[in-house]
Amino acid sequence: MLNSLLQMPFKAKLHLSVILTLGVAAVIVGLQGWDSKEPINYLFYFLIALLSSGMKIRQPGVQGAMPVNVFFVLIGITELSIGETLLMACLATLVQTLWRVKSRPKLIQVLFRMATMAIAVIAADRTYHSPNLYALNLDWPLRLLVAAAVYFFSSTFPIAGVAALTAGKPLRSIWRASYFWAFPYYLTGAAFAALIHKTGIISGWQFSILVVPVVFVVYRFYRHYLGRLEDQKEHAEQMAFLHLRTIEALALAIEAKDHTTHDHLKRVQIYAMEVGRELDLSGDELDALRAGAVLHDIGKLAVPEHIISKPGKLTREEFEKMKIHPVVGAEILERVKFPYPVVPIVRAHHERWNGSGYPDGLKGEQIPIGARILAAVDCLDALASDRQYRRALPLDEAMQKVVEESGIGFDPRVVEILQRRYLELDRMARQEESASKPHLSTDLKVENGMEPATGLENLLRATGDEGRSIDFLSSIAAARQEVQSLFELAQDLGNSLSLNETLSVVANRLKKMVPYDSIAIYIERERRLVPEYVSGDNFRLFSSLEIPFGHGLSGWVAQNRKPIVNGNPSVESGYLNDPNKFTTMRSALAVPLEGINQNVLGVVTLYHAEHDAFTRDHLRILLGINAKLALSIENALRFSQAESSASTDYLTGLPNARSLFLHLDSELSRCRRLSTPLGVMVCDLDGFKQVNDRFGHLEGNKLLREVAAGLKQSCREYDYVARMGGDEFVLVMPGLTAGAIEAKVSRFRHLVTEAGRKICNEEIISISVGQALYPEDGADAEQLLAEADRRMYKYKQRNKLLRRTTEGFAFDYHPSGIQ
Repeated sequence: MLNSLLQMPFKAKLHLSVILTLGVAAVIVGLQGWDSKEPINYLFYFLIALLSSGMKIRQPGVQGAMPVNVFFVLIGITELSIGETLLMACLATLVQTLWRVKSRPKLIQVLFRMATMAIAVIAADRTYHSPNLYALNLDWPLRLLVAAAVYFFSSTFPIAGVAALTAGKPLRSIWRASYFWAFPYYLTGAAFAALIHKTGIISGWQFSILVVPVVFVVYRFYRHYLGRLEDQKEHAEQMAFLHLRTIEALALAIEAKDHTTHDHLKRVQIYAMEVGRELDLSGDELDALRAGAVLHDIGKLAVPEHIISKPGKLTREEFEKMKIHPVVGAEILERVKFPYPVVPIVRAHHERWNGSGYPDGLKGEQIPIGARILAAVDCLDALASDRQYRRALPLDEAMQKVVEESGIGFDPRVVEILQRRYLELDRMARQEESASKPHLSTDLKVENGMEPATGLENLLRATGDEGRSIDFLSSIAAARQEVQSLFELAQDLGNSLSLNETLSVVANRLKKMVPYDSIAIYIERERRLVPEYVSGDNFRLFSSLEIPFGHGLSGWVAQNRKPIVNGNPSVESGYLNDPNKFTTMRSALAVPLEGINQNVLGVVTLYHAEHDAFTRDHLRILLGINAKLALSIENALRFSQAESSASTDYLTGLPNARSLFLHLDSELSRCRRLSTPLGVMVCDLDGFKQVNDRFGHLEGNKLLREVAAGLKQSCREYDYVARMGGDEFVLVMPGLTAGAIEAKVSRFRHLVTEAGRKICNEEIISISVGQALYPEDGADAEQLLAEADRRMYKYKQRNKLLRRTTEGFAFDYHPSGIQ
């Protein structure tokens, strides 16, 4: 106790001495006024006050507590003598100080609290019985309220005073933080005491016994409510802690992309927080600044790394890309739902004081204060740090450049604080760095651990080469054989423009150099890998796949343009989520095929039934022929496209006129041999010119494609639908008889009408159909087409005449009577 007194400041010791002296005097004065008229009544209140001393009312998030016995002290002031009330209050304070406390207080603390209580009781009692209040004609309930206020101030100010003098803090702030919240409870206690006193006057003091259970129930209910508030407060603190850990994790994600960033972010955070405290920012603003200082550059995750690490000035296009990072960073952090305003700081940290910054061109006070602080300290530390494009400036020189931007790029108030404290802040940052410097183990090489089940990360691993004894003669022979095989393959690749032949040659030659059980050569079509050539085991499975980019083993190779050695083939069909489709292969070697324009043409994948069947040499061979193979496949694809365009209508995808004549001649030869009938239909769209005139040629093209698709779907698989040109289509239908023609024509008319309604939202077109049958209407292609064309135009003319007649009839008999 003596040591604690010696360590206290002189003013605190003096304050303590004065309170103890006044407390002793108050006890002497109070005990002189002892007068016990109803001992049983006094004993009841005395016991209740002692028992309630352990019952304290606390406010969540506030220091200090209010004992429940305050109510009984105020009752004592109204019903008991000053001596009785004083003794009850001091002993209740003693019990309260020593009972159920976490750490036993020192004797000086116990005496100080009892002295404070004695002073408060005497002051309240003198106030309640003051002649001045009687002279003002104040009724006793109002005098009790005034006494309760005096009791509150007298019991709290001395304790707040010694705490303020010891800690060197303002008395007002400590009193407001620890005690002011309890003032309404003292007034409530006065009202409660007045109620008990009034009831006692009417019914006797014994009625107070009934009040005790009520007080206890109310207290327990309040404690339960308070416990829930404490749980919510604890949950809020845990969430704040979680947000802080989230911030640190995101900061480490930035560090993994740019190793120069972490130290920079840590220093910026220290600088910014100190400047924020000096500018007297609120708690939420400081929390937001702490988070923003760490996360302000998280948007750079969306900026290509070659721009971030470029060792020179950025081009205009590169700078435009760099300018997106505040916006992207803000969008990322919006999803975190921070309980304080982090997002505006991150978005605005590249705004300038004069409005010339980005992304929103804010100026002056429009820029959030956190962003203004961050902009200045970020610039200072960036200038004083090494970058890819320049060496670090001395700290004094860096500070001078920031000062030159005061009022132009940066808030003058922030710059003034930095200029005054930058050396101190630099020392603080260096101490923090030396104390703790988290680091990601990105350079660590992990020796243990097998490849994952998918095998996707098992890149370029040579299995089977290490630890294997190789005879040098066999090695020489294998090298010669490899050279010979590569030479033969190179020759064969240039001999054919047929895609199927090219892939077949590759598969056969490759098997001699890289043994496999199955091969699949996938070609890219609309970001999917379609098997163009499959051979070997599990043929049906691999032939049925259409692997999206990024899915399966081959899809991953196409997406990332990286080879895989000894990957897991079972993931190829994983995108289907069909357990019935699985492969018996256990390892795979896959390489991407890239064209002249660096586009992905496809993937060559070799499969083997054994685990780890492929080696580094196998990969080397496959990469050796990769460029030649890709060029041959690209040429074959172009040839196939050119060949297809020569016989296919570009707009509808149907065979063109040239292909039609070849097919019709072939079908007629077959019909002659088998003596079977053949039907030819020529179809022409009526009203198609109106579609082009009213809706445009683009809509007309859509309509042609819709009609072509409808005709194709309404025919049998072996029927042949071709486009002659314009809006004319021809159908070659083996086995068609005269009896089936009308049903076909009716179906064609319906689908054409529906196509017009779908594209133009009205019934604007119809179709004229002419038909010819083999052998009745002709023996060769020209005769059949001519006869069908003649009948089609005859039908078209008849329809035109019919429409004119109908229109004329409608005009002659118009309701208006006009002819």
